[in-house]
Parts: sequence; C-alpha cells; structure tokens
Amino acid sequence: MTSASAQPPAGALPAWQSYLRDAARMVDMAMPLATRGRLTRVSGLVMEAVGLALPVGHSCEVIQDGVTIAEAEVVGFSGERLFLMPTQEVHGLRPGAIVAPTATPASPLRFGTHNHPWRRAEDRSRRLPVGDSLLGRVLDANGRALDGRGAIDITGTRPISARAINPIDRAPIRTRLDVGVRSINALLAVGRGQRMGLFAGSGVGKSVLLGMMARYTAADVIVVGLIGERGREVKEFIEEILGDEGLARAVVVAAPADASALLRMQGAAYATTIAEHFRDEGRDVLLIMDSLTRYAMAAREIALAVGEPPATKGYPPSVFARLPQLVERAGNGRSGGGSITAFYTVLTEGDDQQDPIADSARAILDGHIVLARSLAEQGHYPAIDIEASISRVASAICSPEDLQRSRHFKQLYSRYQRSRDLISVGAYVSGSDPILDQAIRQRPALEAFLQQGQHESADLAASNAALAALLPEVAQQGPL
Repeated sequence: MTSASAQPPAGALPAWQSYLRDAARMVDMAMPLATRGRLTRVSGLVMEAVGLALPVGHSCEVIQDGVTIAEAEVVGFSGERLFLMPTQEVHGLRPGAIVAPTATPASPLRFGTHNHPWRRAEDRSRRLPVGDSLLGRVLDANGRALDGRGAIDITGTRPISARAINPIDRAPIRTRLDVGVRSINALLAVGRGQRMGLFAGSGVGKSVLLGMMARYTAADVIVVGLIGERGREVKEFIEEILGDEGLARAVVVAAPADASALLRMQGAAYATTIAEHFRDEGRDVLLIMDSLTRYAMAAREIALAVGEPPATKGYPPSVFARLPQLVERAGNGRSGGGSITAFYTVLTEGDDQQDPIADSARAILDGHIVLARSLAEQGHYPAIDIEASISRVASAICSPEDLQRSRHFKQLYSRYQRSRDLISVGAYVSGSDPILDQAIRQRPALEAFLQQGQHESADLAASNAALAALLPEVAQQGPL
C-alpha cells in the first residue's frame, strides 16, 4: 500500500516503540506482590520458615491472627528453610504463623536501568538514625529513645553494617589524646584514632574509669555502647558516672543483658555506626563500648543456635571473625578527616588474661590497659596494672624524653614489685641494687602518682609535668 493514509502521522512513534514505552510506564506504576512464608518450627532461640527466599540479615515480622507477634532477623538458611531469630519473646506463637519481610527497597526498580536497590549487601542492612539530634539522648539498639524525652528527630539514617575503611586510605596515628587520667596520659600514651582494650574482671572499677575518660577526654563527640550489662548499671552509668556534663556531648546506646542476642550485637554495630557518622563529618569521636566480651557472647549464642560447632571453650569460629570486623571500623578516617578513638572493655573470667576472647582482642587492638583486682583490694584507684599494660603507638606519638621517663618509672615500679617479699621480711641489704634503692625511696611518690580521684582531672600537660618532677634526673642519664 502506497497511499498517504497508511503512513503514521509526522513525529509519531512506530507501534512497537509506543508499546514498549507504555509497558515501561506500567512497570514503574506496578506494586510488587508481597511474598509471605509460614513458620514450621521453633526450637530454642531459632525459628524455621519456608516459602521465603531472603538474604541473611533481612528483617521479618511474625504475624498470627493478623497481629505482629515478634520481629525477627534471618541468621541463616538450609535449602529452602530460613533460620530466623526473634528480637523479643514469642509467647503464644503457634505453628503456621505468617512470616513476612519488613524491609523495603530504598527506591523502586526502574525499567532498563541497573540501580537495583538490593544490589549491594549494605543496602539490605537495617538503617538507623544518625546525626546531631542524637546528642544527649539514650537509645536502644533499634534507635528508639529510652530517656523519656520524646521521639528522636530523625535527620538522617545510615546502614549499620558498613565496611571498614581501606587501610591504605587511613591517616596514621600521630597525635596524642588527652584522656584526663594521669597514669594513662603519662605512662600509656593514647593516640587519636587508637583502639585500646580495657581488660578487667568484675568489680575492679572499670565503669568508674570509663566515666572519667568520658568526662575528661578531649573529644568532640562521645558515643557509649552499653552492651549486655545489667539494666541497673545503665542508669547508674548515665547519672552517676557520666553525669550531665558528659551526657551533653554524648550518645548512649543501651542493649542490656535481658535484650536478645540479636539486639546486643545490633547495639554494638549501631554505636559504631553513630561514631562513623560523626567521624565522616570531620569530628574527633571517643567510642566507649562496654563490653566487647558481651558482644562475643551474643555472637556465640546465635552461632550455636543455627548449628555452628563450638571450638575454643565453646566459642564457634565465626565469633573470632566478627570481632575484628567490628573493631576495624573504628580508628582514623581519611587524611584530613575525623577520628574514632575507641576503648573496648574485655571481661576476663576469673581474672584469666588468657581467656579466648581476651587473647583474641589483645591481638587485634592497638594496646591494652589491665585493671588488677589486687590493686583494687588495696584501695588503689584507678587499679591500673602498669606492668601488664601497654600502648603500641607510644613510640610514634611521644617525644624521646617522655618515653625515657615512662620506661624509667616502669622500671622502678617493677623492680620494687619483684622484690617486695625480700623487703617486707628485711632480707634486702641496702646498697645491693641502686635502682631498687631508688624504688624504695620513691615508692610512696610512685604509688601516689598512679592514684587519682574519680572527680579529679589531670590533663596531658599536667601529667607529663608531674612525671618530670617525680623523675628529674632521667633527662641527664641518657637512654636506659
């Protein structure tokens, strides 16, 4: 046919292109069909569901009789069975309950593009509030307020499973940080961006020491993660130890011992995420997490519940893989940016420094501060065991004179401790060891230097000046 009536109007699309355009518009307008599964088994901490194909880490709702009974998270799968772990009690749950995914894509899938919102693992992660609106607030592991001051003003969110910075991009640790504690400032120099472990048994004053650092450390923002501790201690830490002054520039994330293992792990990740947000804005952050051991215990509960075999003292291998994944997120950012100086408390069961978690943490941290029960029993606070404590970045951030004084102090203190029994029974003859003679003469001053009141602040300059006044002869002696 060659008649003009058979030709499409000028500017009109061919029929097949018009059809594809209309189809693409319909795809954009379509609502995806909600996929649901059903619960088939509940055993201990783990629930099993079929009918869903969801990635690990995805959140779900367990619905019964049209009412949401509990929230849960996918922690594993086997074939077509999903392993879920609830974040709360599931009393009254019956077989066959509906399991529905709760997380939704951040943006719809566009026709002909490659911007699928779940293409990356971090896009599937739970997103929780971050920003300045959190300062002075106390939150739970889901970002909800616990302080009774109303809902959080959400100005932004961030995925809680962010990856660590490329190690090549990290700025090196070159600046000393003032933590307000004399013995740490002078003898265990802490660098801005360092990750330190605070190793202690129960009842030796670690919470008091953490509170002192939270109040006196020279940081723009303080993020405190209270993970797996007693619920009573949360309010005590905030009101009596942290205080109004510390809370004003702090964010507290609390996931106490009665929270589920998932929420305890999520609380640690959320506290780290908040610290990362402020670091990326160029601020210097102090991250205090109490404790890393409770985080490991929560990871152990989950791993054992899904069938992972125990290895070292009941801890499955995945626990020791999770610890560095969490710790490596702290530290310095890119050059010219902010920093996260982190203190992680590590509970040593029976004061055993070779506990599996303590041993693993010591290997991945940049130093450790050990609190000794023997010192606490003598009324020596803070009960820091200077002989067993070390900062691995001290040589990079301290002057040679400061390093020399610190080493000489430790030498005197250690020499006296080793000879304490001989001295107490009168078996030591004065003049046999010049260093021990000096240690005996200066013992009261050495012990007084190591002790400090809870509400007493000792800044970096004053701490170094006090050490120089205590050991004035070191500068003329040369290297030890």
